[in-house]
Amino acid sequence: MSGSFEREIEVARRAAATAAKVIAEFARGTRRSWDKAEDSPVTQADLAANTAIVKELRDNFPSDLVLSEESVDAPERASAGRLWIVDPLDGTKEFIEGVPQYAVSIALTIDGEPVVGVVHNPMAQECFWGALGQGAYQDDRRLQISTCGALADCVMLSSRTEMRRGQVDAYKNRVKEIQPIGSVALKLAWIAAARGDVWLSMAPKSEWDVCAGHLLVREAGGVFVTFDSGERRYNQSDILLQPPMAAGPVKLVDALRAQDPA
Repeated sequence: MSGSFEREIEVARRAAATAAKVIAEFARGTRRSWDKAEDSPVTQADLAANTAIVKELRDNFPSDLVLSEESVDAPERASAGRLWIVDPLDGTKEFIEGVPQYAVSIALTIDGEPVVGVVHNPMAQECFWGALGQGAYQDDRRLQISTCGALADCVMLSSRTEMRRGQVDAYKNRVKEIQPIGSVALKLAWIAAARGDVWLSMAPKSEWDVCAGHLLVREAGGVFVTFDSGERRYNQSDILLQPPMAAGPVKLVDALRAQDPA
């Protein structure tokens, strides 16, 4: 697969920035929420950000399909060659609680492979982006994953919810520190930027949670895998990825897999 994806990057970054402004505006007001499913809240910010992103993508790439957390899934998605995978507000719980660890996540896949990824933090006004074979960046700075080589020395990023549930307790004595962070997409962007050494999840994730971050981690020199299935191919009929899963330098991810208590 070849191509510079310059236009796709430009459009995805613009869509993410527009959505981030929408979210930031809602963050300054009320954050009314309701449950669309058990333990799955949604807000007006999620829906407004989704509308802005989908419009931008469809205006510029009318033949492409979109899989978004806040849109109805299209039956023709399974046969789509080019598919945008979107989470307009990853970390809705953090948004509701006023914890500034949420992000806009936009990825483009071609035949199941992530080729463009953008993760935008509205409150920090940071944009992480990358493209296949072109590296990963925070704004204009090229990213490189951590050089930490041993689990005992590493800072592991994990979910605030999973930590509260005790789902990563088995790893507490195997790493230097476990740091709770909100948005999944933001955790993966931080791994790409070496703001943590490795990421571990012990709960299922949807394709829109991880696709853009997967691209960033890979382009920064790392890997993203599920322990059972290895590297993900996207646009699956079942959009859930099953745990455990991890991202970071190959050596650390392999060490986590080797020590999987299951």
